[in-house]
Order: sequence, then structure tokens, then C-alpha cells
Amino acid sequence: MNSKEIQRRIKGIKNTKQITKAMEMVAASKMRKATERVLATRPYARLAWEILNNLSGRVNPESHPLFQKREIKKIGIILITSDRGLCGAMNTQVIQEAIRFIEKIQKNIITTNQKENLLNDKQKPEIEFITVGKKGRDFIKKHFKIFAEFTGFENISNIVEILPIIKIAIEDYKKCLYDKIILIYTDFISTLKQKPMIRQLLPLKQEEFKKTLNEIDHLGKIEKNFNQSKIENQKTIINQQFEYKFEPNPDEVLEELLPRFLEIQIYQALLESSASEHCARMVAMKNATDAAKDLIDNLTMTFNQVRQASITQEITEISTGAQFV
Repeated sequence: MNSKEIQRRIKGIKNTKQITKAMEMVAASKMRKATERVLATRPYARLAWEILNNLSGRVNPESHPLFQKREIKKIGIILITSDRGLCGAMNTQVIQEAIRFIEKIQKNIITTNQKENLLNDKQKPEIEFITVGKKGRDFIKKHFKIFAEFTGFENISNIVEILPIIKIAIEDYKKCLYDKIILIYTDFISTLKQKPMIRQLLPLKQEEFKKTLNEIDHLGKIEKNFNQSKIENQKTIINQQFEYKFEPNPDEVLEELLPRFLEIQIYQALLESSASEHCARMVAMKNATDAAKDLIDNLTMTFNQVRQASITQEITEISTGAQFV
């Protein structure tokens, strides 16, 4: 590689470095806004899980279709990814988590059926996806059936925007088109760490609520600067042993209440995924910028060495020629 080729490479890498640096700054700005939104809604989402946990333990499962358990013949998976790439391994990890979840379901079904000598393809539950984000959609449509797809939720700011998603999930579950609804998304833990998560939305199940609450508490999802005393007081009130009374009647109250709680959980999952996306993109662009800087330094050193070798060779040739003059 001669000096001109090295100079061209250095110029090209500098241009790339300017692009990645600009993308890093844009992602950092979006990240701050996204993390503010997700931190502001976390306590509310946690208390919604708390209420669902206590409500599910005191309400007759047959009192509402969303509590009723059915034989698992068809599973609907809401998969949340980003619309754009350049955000590290975030999309790959959440898609892989969805694939592992499906494989686990199939293996469990196969193991059970082998014991009963009833194994056949019809006994495996059918899997259908509701995708949020282009990256998940593009991958899933090659391997599984997509019932509905949504895009443009990168900077979601209002819960009204997700109503079509929750309407599909609830209405189709009530119509027995699905026997279970699963939510898979990326949980925002810190700027450097994001974790794929799996939540069971429907049927409403107390064991799942307890598991979710334990995970939230374990990850420290409620920020320290939030008024912890208020949360503890509310938890104490919620955990008291008392009987729920519904006015005008349980059916009407649950019909209005339960969809609102599910909206909160999907909305929170979208906020978590959005914050994770911007953090992952900022870190990826920062790493790319740093790598470009290191590569420029190495190429500059190589250029100086080539240039020095060229100068040395020219001096040697001049000195040698002078001896014969």
C-alpha cells in the first residue's frame, strides 16, 4: 500500500467517523428523553402489576374471559423490536429470545406427548406473531406467520398510540383465536445493559404477576429518587386481606379495568424498548467512533513510516549518485 492509497483510506475513515459521531450525539439526545419517560412511568406500571396480582388472587377465574385458562392450541406473541438498525445486538438478542421461547414450548409438548405415545404435528401449539418494529417483522415473516405488524413506535409519547395493539390482543383472546398472549421486548436496565424479557399477558395469572414483580424488584426497576414511602404505603394497603366489592357489578368493572392495566404494560414495554434502542445505538456509535479514531491513528503511523522510508530511499540514491560524480 503506497502513501496515496493510505491517504485515501484515512480520508474515507474520517468521513465515516464524522457520521458515527453525529449519530452518537443524536442517539444521546433521544436517549435522555426516552429514559426520562421510562423512569417516570415505572412506578405506575409496577403498581398496576401489584393490583393485578392481588385482584387475580381474589376474583373467581370464571368471572371474566381474560382470567379463564384454556387448552393451549394457539399462542400469539407480541414481539417488540426497533425500526432501524445500528443499535448493536439489541434486536438480535430479543429475536433469539423469542426463538428460544418457541423451541422450549415445542420441546415441552414433544416430551409430554412422547410419554403418552401421542406425538404428532397437530398437537404442537400454533404460533402467530404481532410484530412491532421493522427488524422483528423482517426476520419473523421468513419463518413464522405474522397476523399484524406495526411500525413507527420509536418515539412513542402517548398511550393512545398503542390502542390498536391491545385491541387485537384482547379481542382475539376473547374470541378464542388465541389461547395465550405473550409479550417479548427489551428491558432497559442501564445505558450499557439491556435485557430481553418475556411476559405472559393473557390469560391473567397470579403466578406470572408474582414472577414479574420479583423480577422488577430484583433489577431495581423503581428508582431510588422516587418516593419509596408512597410505594410502601400503597403496597401495604393493596396487600391487606379484604374482599373486593364491585359497583355496579363485577362484569362491568372488570371489563373496563382489565384492558386499562394491559394497556399500561404494553405501553411500558414499548417505552423500555425505545430507551434500550437509543442507549444501544449511542453505545454502538461511540464504539464505532473510537474504532475509527484508532484506525486513523494506525494508518497515520503507517503513512509516516512509508513516507519516511521513501525519503530515506531518495537520500540514499542521491548519496550514491554523488559518489560517481
